[in-house]
Amino acid sequence: MLRALFFVCVIDVLGFGILIPLIPYMATRFGASAALITPILGTYSLFQLLAAPLWGALSDRYGRRPILISSMLGASGSYLLLASATSVPMLFVARAIAGFMAGNIAAAMAYASDISARADRARSLGLVGAAIGIGFMLGPAIGGALAGEHLESANFVRPALVSAALSLSAMLLVILALPESHRHEHRAQAPRSSRFALLQQRPVLGWLTAAALLVTFSQSTVDSTFAIWAMQRYQIGPRNVGLVLLALAMVAVAMQTVGVRRLVPRLGEYGLAWGGIACWVLGMAAVGLSDSLWLTVPGLALCGLGAGAFTPGGQALASHEARAHERGAVLGAYQFGSSLARVIAPFIAGWIFERFGAGAPFLLGCLVTLQAAWCMLAAQRRHRVRTWSAAPPTEDHSP
Repeated sequence: MLRALFFVCVIDVLGFGILIPLIPYMATRFGASAALITPILGTYSLFQLLAAPLWGALSDRYGRRPILISSMLGASGSYLLLASATSVPMLFVARAIAGFMAGNIAAAMAYASDISARADRARSLGLVGAAIGIGFMLGPAIGGALAGEHLESANFVRPALVSAALSLSAMLLVILALPESHRHEHRAQAPRSSRFALLQQRPVLGWLTAAALLVTFSQSTVDSTFAIWAMQRYQIGPRNVGLVLLALAMVAVAMQTVGVRRLVPRLGEYGLAWGGIACWVLGMAAVGLSDSLWLTVPGLALCGLGAGAFTPGGQALASHEARAHERGAVLGAYQFGSSLARVIAPFIAGWIFERFGAGAPFLLGCLVTLQAAWCMLAAQRRHRVRTWSAAPPTEDHSP
């Protein structure tokens, strides 16, 4: 089942990834400024944020398959709308629909948690993360190749139609190859607590969510400004931006497929997440301060290592805070931090880019990610306190 889930995630995220480097160019063709381009990207995340707890709760109550199927169908519709876009408002509407229907990632993570033992959960989530990474790795390169290199002649309809077809293909694969992983007895126990109640009731989960918010802020800063940064600093078009993002994602996928499996037994899940934070901070600083590709390329590689390490580590730690009947809700609450960051970062990054220069958003992301270290420290301390308090007292054999 995990292998089938892997291919489902690759195909589905591939469709999403095809459009990542193209939306800023589409908006530029329609006359949008940098300060308006990044909010278009943020609109997706805003509606994803609003919908994530709904999809998580529905997956706990009705199962993972219906959520995967319906979200992929909705994503396909949003890509068709994007293919017909002729103005900036239509881009906003298409991205809003796509964000609202983005329940597939949380459902896929919950599915992986359902079918894996606790000790293997980081590896299983790392494999799903690698599938997502492969989609992000190949998608931008395919999208850039389908669109072309020059903004004036780029074809944006063709990649949008390919994305729609891929989402439908992933939906059919779910129907044919993925049995339901969430048992009926667990659905009957589905929690009714809101994500805010879950975060308040479980301090470890709250601190992990805060760390994910801060790290994802940096990731979203890169995602939302990378194309306009590449256009301004190096005069790079859609095709070459896709190739750069391909190389960046290859590093993340290598970490998730090979590095996680080898590092978790040595470092543990907290150690893996700490290493991811350190790589992100160093990579963002290198890109933000560099005017040369000699420092930019290693900086981007460090960012890829950071994403590949932190994401499965943080998700595995969050999944440990859930019982079997509530994994969808708990992972949906954890995803709240990442979704909120993807809303905030694009609206800030575009303004920072125009006001303070191309490197400024990367330096801001570096400073923000540093704060994630404090959140992980707090989560680890809370976890240790809970473990010690739950340990049975030792017998006293003194006379």
